[in-house]
Amino acid sequence: MTSPKLDILYEDPDLLVVNKPAGLLVHEAASAPGEKTLVDLVLAHDPKIKDVGEAGRDGIVHRLDRDVSGVMAIAKTRAVAEHLKDAFSTRDVGKEYVALVYGKLPKDHDVISFKIARSKRTGKMVARPHSQEGKDAVTEYDVLDRFKNHTLVRLKILTGRTHQIRTHMLAIDHPVVGDTLYAKKRMKNIRPLEMDRLFLHSQRLEIPMLDGSRKAFTAPLPDDLAELLKTLPKR
Repeated sequence: MTSPKLDILYEDPDLLVVNKPAGLLVHEAASAPGEKTLVDLVLAHDPKIKDVGEAGRDGIVHRLDRDVSGVMAIAKTRAVAEHLKDAFSTRDVGKEYVALVYGKLPKDHDVISFKIARSKRTGKMVARPHSQEGKDAVTEYDVLDRFKNHTLVRLKILTGRTHQIRTHMLAIDHPVVGDTLYAKKRMKNIRPLEMDRLFLHSQRLEIPMLDGSRKAFTAPLPDDLAELLKTLPKR
């Protein structure tokens, strides 16, 4: 990918909100040493953010996977880092995503509440529809549009488990388009779309501010995802 630039949605003395592009790691990973990350871009923009919050976090209070795009809030002060850390841990935030999934969802609205646990065999997260093991996870979805072989949905995650949307949608047999980590086997008999990323975008994030008010930040659907939708035949 071309060298990424920091797409700033909002900034004040305490808070930075950005629109993370797909393909960009938040922190450096052992599997990709030396690769430019979101933290690199943030520190180039404002070096004072270094060491804000927990050790090695550099203002980061929540994450998006590499292949997920969209809204991320970054603390610029220790007070905001602690405040937002508490808000995310107590679920006092609103998180909305847009995803394109395979197949035709039978309902226009539903709530998925399968527990999620890490597989001892593969190390990946697994949603367990009939198990009492794992951590509680709740995902609510609404259908935004229907296509011949796909459904566009808005998802609200009421918990923040690792890969929650991806595992929940896989568990109901409607994997997220482009999910080669979780849905590769399930997609063998499905004609894949021409795209090299996950069709999952963090569209809206609502957070509590230090003064007691709440602010919501939105990021438009990236051009590559919007263009893909134009190519899909309708039902």
